[in-house]
This record gives sequence, structure tokens and C-alpha cells, in this order.
Amino acid sequence: MTILKADGSLVGVVASVAVGNQTFTCVDNLAVAVANLDVLTFRFVQPYSEANNVVTIAAKLPASIYVKIQLNENTLWDSNGSYSYTRLYDVIDNFLVAYVGAGKLIPSVKRSDVIFHARRGLQEFSYDTLKSIRSQELTVPLSLTLTMPQDYVNYVRFSWVDKMGVQHTIFPANELTLRPYATPTQADDGSIVQDSNDSNTELTSQTTAAWNSNNPRKLSGAFLNDYNVADLYWQNYYNNALGQRYGLNPQTSQRNGWFIIDDRKGQFGFSSDLKEKLIILEYVSDGNAYDLDLRIPKMAEEALYAYIIYNLLSTSSGVQEYVVQRFKREKSAKLRNAKIRLSNIKLDQIVQVFRNQSKWIKY
Repeated sequence: MTILKADGSLVGVVASVAVGNQTFTCVDNLAVAVANLDVLTFRFVQPYSEANNVVTIAAKLPASIYVKIQLNENTLWDSNGSYSYTRLYDVIDNFLVAYVGAGKLIPSVKRSDVIFHARRGLQEFSYDTLKSIRSQELTVPLSLTLTMPQDYVNYVRFSWVDKMGVQHTIFPANELTLRPYATPTQADDGSIVQDSNDSNTELTSQTTAAWNSNNPRKLSGAFLNDYNVADLYWQNYYNNALGQRYGLNPQTSQRNGWFIIDDRKGQFGFSSDLKEKLIILEYVSDGNAYDLDLRIPKMAEEALYAYIIYNLLSTSSGVQEYVVQRFKREKSAKLRNAKIRLSNIKLDQIVQVFRNQSKWIKY
């Protein structure tokens, strides 16, 4: 416990408290540090502690005092909508109860094996079945590079956002440039220069520097440089010339910018026209990066059970092949059902799209 003045300055530290909490023994001499009219405040170094979801208050509170515990914003968001999910550890416990035991196809199994196949199934489901697409809103810095997220597996889409909040897809610069994995220093004869530790010395990539300083309009052939909003009523002097150019390469004829992946440094690079622009990064994770990820939608829970039991039977000895094939077909069928359930297709949305079929197209 510390002793503070009214201005917050530290006076001393309480060394011990006598029985009855009326007499304090301090490390420093309070008579020297405290004036006659000073108001002192006794404060615990850690007012409370938390362990196993139990909060312990380091003080004696009167009966009329209540304690308010408020969750932080991320915790509140995580709790919203959580009923539509099942924790992975609950799935494991339920599987051991329902599918393992005497008189069942799996008489006994190690819990570690079930955990492995459950996490592996969650990982596989995250790639093409579950809603595992994450997104981040970022601003491209002057360096034109952004670090990959910690749970990044593969990208879904890059897009920059205009002042109306509309996304414009950024395309990969796969065949235009790349980020060299290594840029070793070369001597005049072309040999690699090494330091005293026999390690290759490296220089700054000239390819990256040239890409960062180029004008993307010279690659795409775009002549309209200020069309930065998805406004149907936006007008410009150059609009009369739209559609009058021929012979452009469709692969490079776009004005939304380019991105490139630097696997060596774990970064994303962007073209110079995206400097200081707001972008959205959408990417796929594997569902195992954080504790909160270890849950599965209830609509896909049965598919995960089928995945676990098939993999356990297929790797066990003494199981007839027709039994393995039966559960393989069951796994595929339940996974297909899970994809249909999670596709979230609504009839009114389909009808709204089909209304476009009634338009006359004139040539």
C-alpha cells in the first residue's frame, strides 16, 4: 500500500498494518515528509486481482458500497452473437461421450487424437466452408508497405475505399514486378561479396525502388487521374473521350493500383498511386490463431463430428474398408450440407438480382 498527497506525489510505502487496521508502520518517516494540513490518501498498488474469473478487491468495502465491473470493448463484441457458435472443446467432449465407448465403432481413443483431428478439421473448414474471412482497414504509408497480419494464410481481396465508402479492387502485380528474395552485393567480376562471418552482404533492391517511383498510368494507359469516386453523376472534361482508345492490354488496363506480396519480409507492397489511401485487406485465416477462433458454427457442428470419426476410423487398424468408405461418404455429405447452410442465400436477394433480366439490351 502506498501513501499519496493530494497532488498525487508519493509520500511513503506502508510496511505493515497492525491488528484492527488502525496503526500503520511506514518505510519512511512521515513526520519529515508530511506537513500539518496535508491530506493523505492510502492506495493499494493493485486495487484488485483476477484469477479464474474471480475478482478479488484488495480492500474492506462498507456494506453500502457496490463494485461495478465493466468489460472492455473487444470482450463485449466477442460475446455478441456467440450463441450461434459452439466451442471446440465442447465439440471434443461431446464426441467422446456420443461416439466413443463400449458397443460403439470406436471403443476407445486418446483424447489427444480427437483434439488433433478436431483442430485439423477446423483448419480445413476455415479455408472453404466457414466464415473465416477477416478484414482490416489500413492506410498505405509513405513506404508503400504493410506488414502481414499474424493469422494471415492467404488473401481474398485488396481494395481501396473512396470518399463514398465504395471499395475498388486492387489487382496483383504478378507479371509486372516482384520483390526479390535476396539482393546480394556483387563485385566487379560478378561474384558475391561476403562479410567476415562468411555471410552474403545485401543492398537495397533496385527493382523495388524503381517500382515504388514509377507512374502506374504509364502501365495501365489511363488518362483520367482524378476519377476517385464511385459517383454515377460525377462529370469531367475527359468523359467525352471514354471508350475511344483501342489496343489496350485488358490485364493492365485498370486504375485501381497494384499490390505485391513480399514473402521474404512478410509484407505487402503497393504501387505509388495508393500512397496514403485507405484500403481494406480481406484475408483467410485457419481458425487456430487465437483462443476465440476455437469455435465452430452450430450449422457445421455435425460436419465436424463426421470429419473426426472418419479420420479416426481411416487411421485405425482392424477397421473394415467398407466402414471407412461409408463414413467418408457421410463426411462429404454433411460437409456439403454445412456449406449450403452457411452460404446464407436469401430468396428475396435472388429475386432482386433476377429483376434485372427484364431489362432490354440494345445493340
